[in-house]
Amino acid sequence: MIHHSWKEAPTINNVKCVHTDAKKYMVNRVLTEGKTYEVKNETEEFLFVVDNSGKVGGFYKEYFEEI
Repeated sequence: MIHHSWKEAPTINNVKCVHTDAKKYMVNRVLTEGKTYEVKNETEEFLFVVDNSGKVGGFYKEYFEEI
């Protein structure tokens, strides 16, 4: 249950959202193109960032570029 403390965890790095053109999900409700987000955790396929809702959400890495 480590994911319950991710919001308070130190930021790993920052990433910039490059697009919100999702094929299956509506990510444009919680991500803004051009905005910078704090990465709290990372896996091979996903980045877990503090999104526009103020919560930590997992998104495919294809939506971001490292700063």
